[in-house]
Order: sequence, then C-alpha cells, then structure tokens
Amino acid sequence: MPRTPRPPTWPGRTSRPRAPLARGVAAGRGEARARTVMFTASAGGTARGGDLGGGASPAGASAPPRSWDREVGGRRVLVVGVARTGLAAARFLLDRGARVTITERRPRAELPAEVDALERSGAVIEAGGHGEATFLEQDLIVLSPGVPMTLAPLARARERGVPVVSELELAAAYLTAPMVAITGTNGKSTTTTLIGLIGEAAGLRTFVGGNLGTPLITGVAEAESPELAVVEVSSFQLEAIHDFRPRVSIILNVTEDHLDRYASFDEYVRAKARILANQGAGDTAILNHDDPVVRRLAAECRARVVFTSLRGRPPGPAAWVEGDRFFIDFGEGDREVYDASELKLEGVHNRENAIAALASARVMGIDGVVAMRAIAGFPGLPHRMERVAEHDGVRWVNDSKATNVAAAARSLEGYAGGVILLAGGVDKGGSYEPLVAAARGRVTRAFVYGEGRERLAEALERALPTTRVDDLAGAVAGAAELARAGDVVLLAPACASYDQFKSFEERGALFRRLVEARIAAAPPGPKGGGRR
Repeated sequence: MPRTPRPPTWPGRTSRPRAPLARGVAAGRGEARARTVMFTASAGGTARGGDLGGGASPAGASAPPRSWDREVGGRRVLVVGVARTGLAAARFLLDRGARVTITERRPRAELPAEVDALERSGAVIEAGGHGEATFLEQDLIVLSPGVPMTLAPLARARERGVPVVSELELAAAYLTAPMVAITGTNGKSTTTTLIGLIGEAAGLRTFVGGNLGTPLITGVAEAESPELAVVEVSSFQLEAIHDFRPRVSIILNVTEDHLDRYASFDEYVRAKARILANQGAGDTAILNHDDPVVRRLAAECRARVVFTSLRGRPPGPAAWVEGDRFFIDFGEGDREVYDASELKLEGVHNRENAIAALASARVMGIDGVVAMRAIAGFPGLPHRMERVAEHDGVRWVNDSKATNVAAAARSLEGYAGGVILLAGGVDKGGSYEPLVAAARGRVTRAFVYGEGRERLAEALERALPTTRVDDLAGAVAGAAELARAGDVVLLAPACASYDQFKSFEERGALFRRLVEARIAAAPPGPKGGGRR
C-alpha cells in the first residue's frame, strides 16, 4: 500500500533518556476543544493524539533483578536453547564479538543445520544436556523463551551471581526505536498484528514480532533499523527481564494458563505484570478495565494508565466501545469517535483487541483515521476464529489458537447456540468451569480427544452431551455426522497441542484438511432436520 506521511512530530529512532511520547497533529489553541471524528472507508484527515507522559501512579512494581553489562565483546555468554530465538540471539552475540556457548538438551543429531554454521563462526556447542560447569563459568546467560528459571544448573548460576536475561531483554538493550509491547493470556498475536499494520499504514518502518514469530533480536540486527517496534511478549520472556522498558505496554487480560509451569495463578500474574516494572514518566500502560486482575495492576504503574473497556467509559484517560463506535478520551478535553461497523474481525474478544490497538496508535501520535482504516481491513490471523468452510448450511470454524480455557470460553460466547464443540489436547491444570459455563445453552454436543480428554469430559458432561474420541480426526468425523444446517462446528481445544501435534498451527492445519476432505467427499444437498 502507498506510504502515508508520518505524524510531523514523530520522534523516529530514539534512545534513552526518553523524551515524552509524540503527539499527533496538535490542535490549535483557538479551536473547539470537543469534537467528533467519524471513520468511513474513504475518510482522511487528522485527529489529535495524546501525550500521556505525566501523571505516574504510586510505585508498587517489584524492583528489577541484578543488572547486566550490555557490552558483550570478549565476554563469555551462554545461550540456552536452540530454537529460532536462541539461534538468532547466538548469531547476534557472535557478530558483536562475544565468546558464545550454546547449550541444548537435545542430542547433536537432532539440532538444526544453523548450529553447524554458528560453530564454524566460533560458537561452542554443548548438546545432549546442560552441564552445571558450563553455566557457572559464564559472564552472562541468555534464555530462550521455553527455558524455565527453575532449570537446576541455571538456578545454581543465579545463586553464584551470574546475570540471566531473556532474549527480549538482550534485544531491548540495543533497540533504538519506540516500542509497543503487548501481553495477556489471549489476544496478543491479533493485537500485535493490528498495531503493526497501523504503523505500516502510517508510513513507519515497523518491526512486528517477539513471541508472535520473529525474535526481536532479529529486528535489532537488521541493517535498516525500525522506526517502531511492535512486540508480543509472553510471561516466559518477562521472567528474565532487568531493564526492559516499552514506551507503551498493553495488558489485554490475565486468566488461568500455564499452571503446568507456574506454582500458582498469582505467580503467573506476577510474571505478566513485569511488563510494567520499569515504565515511568513518559510511558503509557494500556490496561483492560473489564478484567479485574488487570484493573488491579493499575495501582503498580509508574506510567500513565489508559483503561480500555467494552462496558462503557472507564475512569481516567480511556478508550472504550459502545455498539459499533470506538471512543478515545485521554482527558484533555477532546473526545474522538470512530465508526467500527465495518470491522472484519469476528467475536467480542476481537473488539477488545481492536480498541487496545487504536488506543496505542493514538498514544503514539498516529492519525486515528489511518489506524481505524488498518483495523477495519484486517480479517484476522489463521487459527483464530477462522472460518475454514461453510457447506450444506454448516459453518466450520478453526480456533486452534484457543489453547486455554478462557480463550475457548470467549470463542463460545460469540454464538447464541447450535455449536458442536471439538476440544482436547494437553491439560494445563486450570479449572474448566468457565468453559462449562460458556458451553451451557450454546453447545449441543462436545467431542473431546487427546491426552487430557478424561478430565475435560468429566467437566463438560455435567452440562451437555459429551463424546470421547481418540483424536481430532475422530472429532471431525463425529461432528460431520451430527451437524445440520444452521450449526457451527467449532474447534476451540482449551488445551495445548503437544500430545498429538508440534504446535497449534499444525493442529489447525489438520482440522482444515479434514474438513475440506469431508466436504469434497460429501454427496450434494443439505442434510435434513435442521438444528436439533
């Protein structure tokens, strides 16, 4: 798409100490202070941005852990894990003269070919396990996202005072562009993608990645530095930050998840809340006021807080949704109103994602009309409420990314009834009660499969007919036999995928293939009977 002019006061690349956030086109002193901006597909023009640089709340976030030296040349650095993030971090460190060792629990024969190239560049490779001595002799340890802080040799190194950082922390130390960082149990990838599209539509050289796919360290290493970094961050990545400080942080929601990794829900919340730990004057935290856990985190913010809501105007600087209208009011006398009736995204939860994306754009001084045009044109990411087919009046929807109970429940809340639910996989240890509540009255039958099917089935069958099957193919076959015109067959697993698949993407791709094969083999004409 053609590049539109960037806001006149956009700061471009910045470095610490940080200036206040840029406004968009400033309103003249003599013009009316209250006005309405309505978005249409062909609209242009500008809308005033918000400088949310002041007004810190009482400090309450936990102090960051022991700091580290960002000058890595000649220093011994251990990279733990050789998935995509670890490989990118190792290459970055080698290019800056670090003495790199890579440690990986898998045997050498199972490691990707990139490891050989890193070894030729000077890295030492330790495969088949993690040696404690290797950890103890380092000046710095860089973790891949999946590596737990409880790993025995890592815990020992921390006791000895060896600094431990995530790839996120490492990359942020070298990043010169303003950063928007997004976390939450659900909705992170969609919101990150939306904000990236907004940045590009505003004519900014935009990096989009982090937990979403491309490691942030890759963006830092590019020859042409980004002018805006939009970064999805997970609780795992936030565990090992020290100075990580996004210009804008977003917490979409926090519900039970990853309780196979964390000792309690509170421990998981504290990991998410670390995104706020280093923010201060000149920064903004965008928090979902509708989520009580997120709302309470406002008390810990040193940054200015902007609340979002789907339930009317929240207190203070805010962005909220009423029907098909999005509202922005940062407390400076202006209220902006945008028509959101043309959004392609399905589901109530995507309204939460969209209003957070719009709020971040306005905070960063990006024209609101440009932002709404980008939001309205986005159909959604694969495996997230993705309509894969509609045949004989039956709609097949792939929400394989619903890897936890809250996400699956939100998927169901978008339907009035007539849903056949396909769920199962690896049980994450939380309660299934929110899923049961959302399914009651909406789901006519559930097909459950996979490693965690017994516990899931026991919860669901108290409220609705539930059938146990071996795998996703069996679930699709059962649904195909049962579905009638007007029904929705929804894959919303509420579980991780790792018992039968490498990823939720692989699970969603198989669902699509199974559905397409069934439709191709089906005789013409709808089944009789209508919805049961």
